[in-house]
Amino acid sequence: MARSRPSIRPALARTVMLGEAFTLAAASAVHGGWLGAGHAHPQARTAEAVIATVLVLAALETWRRPAHARTAAIAGQGFALLGTLVGLGTIVAGIGPRTVPDVVYHVLLLAGLSAGLVWTVRCRPD
Repeated sequence: MARSRPSIRPALARTVMLGEAFTLAAASAVHGGWLGAGHAHPQARTAEAVIATVLVLAALETWRRPAHARTAAIAGQGFALLGTLVGLGTIVAGIGPRTVPDVVYHVLLLAGLSAGLVWTVRCRPD
């Protein structure tokens, strides 16, 4: 007996993306020097703020047009995943901040974004 794929739940997709956006906004604040000294990095701050903004806009789209929730969630989380991979690449290349908290944060964020994206892709549109 074949299992049917779950349908996308706009409220859940929105909650996941807003949670991801919150963590990116917090990381942006850290790299802006607003949540502690010694971690300022303007390029990381800007990149994290842009990714957080895209996730918020995608989340708003799930509220504004629930029929497009799956597309918005895939686009928002896909962009965030790509941006996070670029950020991790800069850490590996020695361009970005190379602290243990930065590496751990990026790995955890990648795991969360990947899980969210896989869930969204596996869901069927309503």
